Amino acid sequence: MSAQPGHDNDHLRFHREHEHLTRTFGADTFGLKAEAFARFFGTPLFLGAQTLIVAVWIGANIWGLTHFDPYPFILLNLAFSLQAAYAAPLILLAQTRQAERDKAHNDADARHREALAQQAARHTAQMMELLRQNTELTEATKQLVERIDKLTAEVHGHLLQERKD
Repeated sequence: MSAQPGHDNDHLRFHREHEHLTRTFGADTFGLKAEAFARFFGTPLFLGAQTLIVAVWIGANIWGLTHFDPYPFILLNLAFSLQAAYAAPLILLAQTRQAERDKAHNDADARHREALAQQAARHTAQMMELLRQNTELTEATKQLVERIDKLTAEVHGHLLQERKD
């Protein structure tokens, strides 16, 4: 049995209204590139590459291989400032959108748990009704068996009485 959107057996029905929050910066090309860029900042590859670039930059300028940014490395500081100017807002935006997604998913999960609790309550009520009916049927069966036993005893009693007569 497959789950169809909008039906009780569709386990993601409470999450569907939040699908637009799936992508941090939206689903357009800019959003996808911005999200990839923001995610890249926290990777070991980025940190390793940045460390290597900075080491080569400083080493090349200190040892005289080049003189485009001599000590105190003003151009390197400008590059770091520019990177921070773009990275910080992207990271903050990603955190804000992640918080929105988390809140939406928590809300959807809470509504799903509530729906499950209501369904369990309905099933419990149905089970209690079935148990009540089963008890009534068991009592009725017991009374019928007792009645049959009594009638059987009466029939046997009459048959014995007829044989004696």
